[in-house]
Amino acid sequence: MPQAITAGRWTNWAGNQSARPAEVATPASAAELGELVRRAAEAGLTVKAVGSGHSFTAIASAGDGLLIRPDALTAVRELDREAGTVTVESGLPLSRLNRLLEAAGLSLTNMGDIEVQTVAGATSTGTHGTGRESGSLAAQIRGLEIVLADGSVQHCSPTENPELFQGARLGLGALGVISAITFGVEPAFLLTAHEQPMRFDEVLGRLDDLTAVNEHFEFYWFPHTDRCSTKRNNRSQGPAAPLPRFKAWLDDEFLSNTVWEGACRVGRRFPGSVPSIAALASRAWSERTYTDTAYKVFTSPRTVRFVEMEYAVPREAAATVLRELKALVERSSWRISFPVEVRFAPADDLWLSTASGRDSVYIAVHLYRGTAEQGYFTEVEKLMTAHRGRPHWGKLHTRDAEYLSGVYPRFGDFTALRDKVDPQRLFGNDYLRRVLGA
Repeated sequence: MPQAITAGRWTNWAGNQSARPAEVATPASAAELGELVRRAAEAGLTVKAVGSGHSFTAIASAGDGLLIRPDALTAVRELDREAGTVTVESGLPLSRLNRLLEAAGLSLTNMGDIEVQTVAGATSTGTHGTGRESGSLAAQIRGLEIVLADGSVQHCSPTENPELFQGARLGLGALGVISAITFGVEPAFLLTAHEQPMRFDEVLGRLDDLTAVNEHFEFYWFPHTDRCSTKRNNRSQGPAAPLPRFKAWLDDEFLSNTVWEGACRVGRRFPGSVPSIAALASRAWSERTYTDTAYKVFTSPRTVRFVEMEYAVPREAAATVLRELKALVERSSWRISFPVEVRFAPADDLWLSTASGRDSVYIAVHLYRGTAEQGYFTEVEKLMTAHRGRPHWGKLHTRDAEYLSGVYPRFGDFTALRDKVDPQRLFGNDYLRRVLGA
């Protein structure tokens, strides 16, 4: 019997979401998880699972229900080299998965730019990186184990419970509580990263070429400047040539986190200094090239806390939307210290993927914690929705089911599946009621 305790206050990573669940439980197996779900249903409590709390929305908020912590669900159940798969429990952090795969000579195909999330939290919210041909973490799922509202433990894959599999790969926590995930993996590989400053107009003028010739291309634009920092990651035969330890610490720890934290604090206290800070920051990222294990190139440490909004718009609209965004910032009185992050993804077939059915560009805007919003996110959202943008499920937005049903062609299939497997909304909360409907 898993131990459940009366809960205190839960707060997410950014500190902008909190809840006081009635109970918190830490199951150590899928069977224990199923028992908890059954007991909660009998008691009239809702059930939500929470991982690292790295979402900026209230998607994982348990309200006054039962909060499931997956801290004891971290086992590696099976590593099948012949099939090219690894099965891990839902609470395993991506950081540990990466190192376990590295030790076995294996790798995920693509990743986002951080690795602090749990595997279930990352996939259920649509966490993604950038890629010409490789998609999100959820697109790399080959099978799932999930506990449904009746407490049953179900397995699903393209051939077993295929409808449940299609919805639950990126399910927002609305269909059940995931207990294990099977990922497709491949032999470990090296990536060569080439990071280079470029002018904004040059990036947009060369965008088609940069995204076509590079396996992974992304860039950051610094508001109040015309400067960008670009990054191209491509597979390499080696040898590995990682950054020297001191250089890596200086660039990725000291400058990108310690110094950047101080600069953001100054900008928050004295908004008039932000354009000067942006000009300095845009010149601090110099050109560099290095080759290392894939996950070490995909991911970077991020300790500066912020809030974020990200939208996916059709790939063909990328240059238009980015020029409109730059013009929007330039004619406003905003002082934006954080760079705008731009990434790319191929179309996929996941019902609620932000890249569902269309090649996409991701445009993310950030504000340092405690900074007044002053209309920045509001106006950016208007711009993105004018281009049929789809908000990242774990990042701030105001869209509802009426809007979302118009930009996701398979939205109705997902909500019909939800009606089937959770008609009583055991796994619901205020956020899901807004984005999926009651």
